[in-house]
Amino acid sequence: MKFIENTSTNPYYNLAFEEYIFKNLKEDVVLLWRNAPAIIVGKHQNTVEEINTDYVKEKDIKIVRRITGGGAVYHDLGNLNFSFITNAENTSEIDFKTHNIPILNALKQLGVNCELSGRNDMVIEGKKFSGIAQSVAKGRVLNHGTILFDSDLGVLSQALKVKQDKIESKGIKSVASRVTNIREHLTEDVDVLEFKEVLLKNIFRFLEKPVTRHELSEADKEAVDAMVKDRYNTWEWNYGQSPKFNVKGYQRFPGGGIEVRLLVKDGIISDSKIYGDFFGARDPKELEEALVGLKYDQEAITEGLNAVRVEDYLGKITREEFIFCIFN
Repeated sequence: MKFIENTSTNPYYNLAFEEYIFKNLKEDVVLLWRNAPAIIVGKHQNTVEEINTDYVKEKDIKIVRRITGGGAVYHDLGNLNFSFITNAENTSEIDFKTHNIPILNALKQLGVNCELSGRNDMVIEGKKFSGIAQSVAKGRVLNHGTILFDSDLGVLSQALKVKQDKIESKGIKSVASRVTNIREHLTEDVDVLEFKEVLLKNIFRFLEKPVTRHELSEADKEAVDAMVKDRYNTWEWNYGQSPKFNVKGYQRFPGGGIEVRLLVKDGIISDSKIYGDFFGARDPKELEEALVGLKYDQEAITEGLNAVRVEDYLGKITREEFIFCIFN
């Protein structure tokens, strides 16, 4: 296992840095990093519907899309982010538990009584302090998440535009009441950089493989800079065009929220787009393409998707739930 130090707080650079390591290095890697104020949206989300646009512009909060599924999260300098990038023989399914045990064990050593909850959260006394997301590709797994250490929860609650059905599904009234900062639960007070070093030491203790420090070459760093310029700091990547549509369905299921937008002409689907905070092992673009050309009819779509493993694209959302969403 390699530890690569990254002291940048530029969210565009940091997301590119992480993806470059995920897709180009062969070793297992652990990262701990921080961003200046930013909202990091999930790969499959419709950005404008996840953020409070006027507030974000007023506060100069950066918007960056990541390559993993799940929901939008707020980062600031009081927030610590972790990334575990590992090789794995079976990458057909998303598995949150396996890759987050070192984080849980490290926090427990610091006196923090925490646990995994729901699909992809870590909580203290029922309050979320970490959201976790994953991507799998070519035998590699990227498992990353946030740790709210001393984040500005007031900004967080105003910057994110959380759908009411998501709040209600958790039986709570607001974003602010859902989350907590780690610092409030420590037995000995430290700042975020001290916390980073203590956490890193404890993570190393609970990893099965020995950890050595590693630095990127100048060629690697230039490649990361190119990714920032070509993708991560572009409107096309972070917002993207929302296609024209005349049919829209949205539902929240135990496996996540999903929105399907279709352009239907003369009863035939000519374009489609799938948004949501779901986690899948394959790109839902393939599922979108499978809808094109089908008659906009529940029986026709059911038959057309009969051979498609919808769960590969949408995680815990089933074929039946997906079709229900299209027509409701």
